Amino acid sequence: MNVSLQNIDKVSAELTVKLEKADYQEKVDKELKSLRQKAQIPGFRKGMVPTSLIKKMYGKSVIAEVVNKALQEAVYNYIKDNKVNMLGEPLPNEEKQQNIDFDTMEEFEFVFDIALAPEFKAEVSAKDKVDYYSIEVSEEMIDNQVKMYTQRTGKYDKVDAYEDNDMLKGLLAQLDEEGNTKEGGIQVEAAVLMPAYMKNDDQKAIFANAKVNDVLVFNPNVAYDGHAAELGSLLKIDKEIAKDVKSDFSFQVEEITRFVPGELTQEVFDQAFGEGVVKTEEEFRAKIKEEIAARFVADSDYKFLIDIRKVMMEKVGKLEFSDALLKRIMLLNNEEKGEEYVAENYDKSIEELTWHLIKEQLVEANDIKVEQEDVLKMARETTKAQFAQYGMLSIPDDVLDNYAQEMLKKKETINNLVSRVVEVKLAAALKAQVTLENKNVSIEEFNKMFE
Repeated sequence: MNVSLQNIDKVSAELTVKLEKADYQEKVDKELKSLRQKAQIPGFRKGMVPTSLIKKMYGKSVIAEVVNKALQEAVYNYIKDNKVNMLGEPLPNEEKQQNIDFDTMEEFEFVFDIALAPEFKAEVSAKDKVDYYSIEVSEEMIDNQVKMYTQRTGKYDKVDAYEDNDMLKGLLAQLDEEGNTKEGGIQVEAAVLMPAYMKNDDQKAIFANAKVNDVLVFNPNVAYDGHAAELGSLLKIDKEIAKDVKSDFSFQVEEITRFVPGELTQEVFDQAFGEGVVKTEEEFRAKIKEEIAARFVADSDYKFLIDIRKVMMEKVGKLEFSDALLKRIMLLNNEEKGEEYVAENYDKSIEELTWHLIKEQLVEANDIKVEQEDVLKMARETTKAQFAQYGMLSIPDDVLDNYAQEMLKKKETINNLVSRVVEVKLAAALKAQVTLENKNVSIEEFNKMFE
């Protein structure tokens, strides 16, 4: 077997593989022998089928299979052993590749077109100035987190007069055009209303300062802006019917319930951060601020990588690629979308490829490696962040581990976690090498950067 590579230019080459009979015949004979032992052909005992018949029946397909496997191994090993920085996959040369006939040929030659990665150097230094945005933790964020905890231990009290966000329960009855209870009309006992969620301010105002036993008249269709699902839920009828009910209704208030948040007790502190970690409301708020700030670091690093990408793309400049070959590869991978898709998306794909190559160099230069423990840690942090969205900031280690292990059962999830580990490590390495232009911004200002 002979494998050779000839550069056509800086970004493309031809890879030629020549196979002689001696390179594959032993494996062909072994496979035919195995087939002879297994073959069950009428007129012959198992294992006694003549070799000539087996060759006639299976020879061509066996040779094709063995040669193709040997070809794939030869190409893979050559590229690996010679560290060929190939982009995409080898493509058969459209001019030099001869037709292969496994019936008559014993020697085979395969010619492939190879797209090579351009040579360049990606480096960062203190001369590179990159913005780094630290997100400020506002008092409102802390208040909302505190509110989440107090709501968990809150309770519902019955009150005499309605205030905003209270819940009303009573008899709901459909009225006729004269304002009287409609005979055979819709009636709902123990109907529940939360006027604060009504979409029409005039209808909402009808319930201001309502008291138990008051009878109020309102129009549900107007109140909820004709929203079928909400009307159906209130009137206890099919939503498609409910949206066409336009009449007024009376509502006799039977009960008013108000949610009263719980107190910030040591029990709440312990549930949030573990027993005895914080002991006062001041410490509790400080700990919440610390937790929120820690979660924002990942967002800041993500923005930093976007900005370092811009810096590096400008430093490296426009790279030379084998456009014709890469377009063929792109078309091969998107056959159903056609050439028009390739034409429209090629420039964007080259931009992404350029950053991928830059990133590869930076990862290698900083000796960034991903260990199993890194992936497990990222899975735990991802799980912790998901719980934090619901105000659960202190999760037992065994619970985190169980959730993390479940995440690691899916290959796609593992790949995503590995990518995130690489980005976290890369951001940490690059932040130490460039000059950071530190800027404090609000969460609103930060989010606007992504609009």
